[in-house]
Amino acid sequence: MFTKIAIVSIPVKDQEIAKTFYADVLGWHVLEDMPMIPGSRWLRLEFPGVETRIVLANWFQQMPPGCVQGIVLITEDIIKTCAELKQRGLAVSEIKQQPYGQEATFDDPDGNGWVLQQLAAHA
Repeated sequence: MFTKIAIVSIPVKDQEIAKTFYADVLGWHVLEDMPMIPGSRWLRLEFPGVETRIVLANWFQQMPPGCVQGIVLITEDIIKTCAELKQRGLAVSEIKQQPYGQEATFDDPDGNGWVLQQLAAHA
């Protein structure tokens, strides 16, 4: 019935600060940045090679900035990815060994929590 998740809304307070973080620190590409409703923009981004897009949303009252937690980004080399992100100024947690692989976490400027994960060879 469904084939993919197309867009995940990430609740943010200041769309410009969030855009800078996601584009400059995480390396996402801005696909669209256009006026939407007063005080809000349609700000859609993608990470190269990843089908799911994100929208930096400030219009959902039931989604306050920082309420999204645990979205997982898969990487093939968590050590290299963490090092690159730290060079860009991101505070990334220590890499932890889990039964399914290795993971580290970080937050965006609004406190939305992300997980970097490198799956074990058997996972």
